[in-house]
Amino acid sequence: MSAVLSVSSALPLIELQQINVRIDERDILKNVDFQIHDKEIITLIGPNGAGKSTLIKVILGIVKANSGQIKHHKALKLAYVPQKFNPSHSLPLRVKDLLDLEKCDLAIKQEIIRDTGIIKLQDSKVQQLSGGERQRVLLARALLRQPNLLVLDEPMQGLDIQSEAELYDYVRSLPERYGCSILIVSHDLQWVMQGTQRVVCLNKHICCSGLPENIQQDPEYQAIFGTNRVFYQHHHDHCAHGDTATPCQHDPRPHIHPEPEA
Repeated sequence: MSAVLSVSSALPLIELQQINVRIDERDILKNVDFQIHDKEIITLIGPNGAGKSTLIKVILGIVKANSGQIKHHKALKLAYVPQKFNPSHSLPLRVKDLLDLEKCDLAIKQEIIRDTGIIKLQDSKVQQLSGGERQRVLLARALLRQPNLLVLDEPMQGLDIQSEAELYDYVRSLPERYGCSILIVSHDLQWVMQGTQRVVCLNKHICCSGLPENIQQDPEYQAIFGTNRVFYQHHHDHCAHGDTATPCQHDPRPHIHPEPEA
């Protein structure tokens, strides 16, 4: 089931040209050229202080560049999963209330709720969720917007190893399932080298960009991350219910299981 209409144009969804951001007399981004095309999976990497969060905020329209140009496809529809989301405890916000803020076809909504593993969380207060549960709820809410560009800022925070592997598989399936491009900020070099189509290495400027297997050979990448290759041991049969030896048979599509109850 496709939740969005794919952009059938050679034009990029978004294009940044010579973007410069300067805050408090400090250069945060310098002469950044960046494009995102239809159904791409792009991972943005770089050291702390490289400007990754600022670049995301420029794309989302939260931060205004001091100079440069941004071009949007006329059909661009953005959704964002932040690194942290901490609503006030004085706000009695249930998961179902948060999800109801986004209008979506019921069948698509039920599919997203099931596949992100949050069926049993809908009556829970958002403030009482674990970090991993909250990330899955935020991902579900973002997908309910039916975006053609989904921006994920370190989405694996708070997830256990099993849930992290399932979420990576699920994210990898989204361009085909829902027609959206993915821009993901990640420090996980295993995901960078195995799960993405294009890597963009940022250190205030774009140091290098390209296919994962090529980016490892770039001197600027090696100067930041070293020369050791990172191999990702990916297992498709990690989906199990109570018995780790028995792979999940009920739904072969990527999905995320609920966290075990304490």
